[in-house]
Amino acid sequence: MTPLKIGAALKIDELASHRDWLFDANRDLELQDFIFADVYREGWQATVDRALAATQGFGGRLGIHGPFIGLDIAAGDPDAAEAIGRRYAEAADAAVALGAGYMVVHSPFDNWHEFNRHNFGDVVAKVAEDVRRVLGPALARAEAGGLTLVVENIKDITPAIRREMVDHIGSPALALSIDTGHAAIAERASSAPPVDVFVRDAGAQLRHVHLQDTDGYADRHWAPGEGCIPWPEVFRALADAEHAPHLVLELRRHTDIPAGFAHLRDLGLAV
Repeated sequence: MTPLKIGAALKIDELASHRDWLFDANRDLELQDFIFADVYREGWQATVDRALAATQGFGGRLGIHGPFIGLDIAAGDPDAAEAIGRRYAEAADAAVALGAGYMVVHSPFDNWHEFNRHNFGDVVAKVAEDVRRVLGPALARAEAGGLTLVVENIKDITPAIRREMVDHIGSPALALSIDTGHAAIAERASSAPPVDVFVRDAGAQLRHVHLQDTDGYADRHWAPGEGCIPWPEVFRALADAEHAPHLVLELRRHTDIPAGFAHLRDLGLAV
């Protein structure tokens, strides 16, 4: 298997610590400052300007993590859906202004949806229509600006449910993200399939991956090698992906990036 080039998810102020590693090899880069509400309450242009200055000379693929705290992309209440939709539309505008290729959003699914997917009619189709209403303005901006919204597994206990939702919505600007740690937690806590199955099930929809390790108990965001994830099989699945997804280490401590990268490199999986 050919080793895969990986990058990192960082805040703007953390970039300088990893600039040579990221910039010299044009690695994938995800900026995470756009998660926070203050970015939008104070006007997102200031954060975009900081990001543009910090990434001057960067030639790799760039993305952002969109907002998610208190923001359900499947909000069913019309007033809540409108307010949440405005925030995602603002984030999409910021991403386009930055020149980002993707924006991460969080999945609305949990085990209730899986266990009740045929108990109240077609639950997946209902959620998909709610997501279409909430994310509609953001998707319109994304389609016009060359941006893709990627839906990350959070509490999902099967890999298929998000894929079915994305298929139902049918927007060219909507695809899938996988967080390896979240998938590993679902495997232990909810008898979900292993991480590599999440990757393979996503198929052609997979455009982005958060690489993090865990013990399967909590959302550790440890460096690869510190937890229980079987990285060789995960990377075999990633190597077969149709669209060369963005691959970024998303670690609790950005100072652990060199060690996490070294572990994957020494296994012959990453460059």
